[in-house]
Amino acid sequence: MRVVFNEAFYRVYTSDPAAAAGRMETIMEVVAPQVVLVAAEPASDSDIAAVHSRFHIDRIRECGLYEISALAAGGAILAARIGLTETCFGLIRPPGHHASADSSWGFCFFNNMAIALEKLKRERNIQSAYVLDIDLHYGDGTVNIFGDRSWAKIYNVFAHDRDGYLREVDVQMKTCHADIIGISAGFDNHQQDWGGVLRTEDYAEIGQMVRTAAQRLGAGCFAVLEGGYNHSVLGHNVMALIRGLSST
Repeated sequence: MRVVFNEAFYRVYTSDPAAAAGRMETIMEVVAPQVVLVAAEPASDSDIAAVHSRFHIDRIRECGLYEISALAAGGAILAARIGLTETCFGLIRPPGHHASADSSWGFCFFNNMAIALEKLKRERNIQSAYVLDIDLHYGDGTVNIFGDRSWAKIYNVFAHDRDGYLREVDVQMKTCHADIIGISAGFDNHQQDWGGVLRTEDYAEIGQMVRTAAQRLGAGCFAVLEGGYNHSVLGHNVMALIRGLSST
């Protein structure tokens, strides 16, 4: 399986947990020997502007965060493009699902998922998209951006217990319809992370359910990194999802 990455993501760009030193290193230590790495390139200003206001883009630039945020958005675009024909994971940061059209919070600056899907839609590679957000926190930014776009459906998993969580994903994957499924892949719901709900093997099961749904639909499939902050387990959780997405 191909994983989109760039060594620039090692850089500590702010003091928030998503930008913490060692976070990407601990993922790469587990993942890199088992995947094919593809280099992320920055999203164009026009690709970002298709989702975010000029005011917001200029504000991110003034904060000195434009370069790394554009690179993350470009990594998501590449992961989505690859995902049209084979499953792919975007190992990127900063995360994006709390970035709305004109504002952002929660360690996010540009909405990577929204920029990627909007790019595919504008290029007529897809007519519809489904976003499964498995992060501990509600992806309000993605909902804000896609709220008036009927071609995109966003689902945030709500269950707070392990069995209920997996059932919820299962129901969604058995009933969803789209040309591509994108996972906003937060891992902070792990039993040893902030949420305390899921086991590592559950991410493999989620990945397999998404992969099965994509096969049922003849759809594309990809994921991009959102949250996940316990460095001792994060790499193994990412790899579990990748294994599930790679299943046949």
